[in-house]
Amino acid sequence: MRINGWSGSGGDAFPAFFKEENIGPVVGTRTWGGLIGYTGVPSLINGGFLTVPSLRMYYPNGKWFPEGHRIEPDVKVVADPTKLANGTDPQLEKAIDLVMSKLPNQSKKVTHPPYENRTGTGVGNN
Repeated sequence: MRINGWSGSGGDAFPAFFKEENIGPVVGTRTWGGLIGYTGVPSLINGGFLTVPSLRMYYPNGKWFPEGHRIEPDVKVVADPTKLANGTDPQLEKAIDLVMSKLPNQSKKVTHPPYENRTGTGVGNN
């Protein structure tokens, strides 16, 4: 999984759960750390608006998700804007390298079972 400093809200929660379940490595830079949300933005007389924190996430075990805590990557790779502008993505390349290193080095031939007879004749039906 890739994360960075622009990741917030679900971009903080999802990698936290991903790491908790040991699904795989997290690549990139630490997340923003914002998980308290708001809803119902009231308008002000001058056309502005006001936001007030009103939502917060918690783990299935009932423990509050730590606001401002941030998720640290397992493998730190900074997203270089110059490389990104030139069409290469160091974070993506590292993530692909990690996935490829986990795949077996040998290919396996996969064979399918015999085709079913679906003509309705009853011959060859499995």
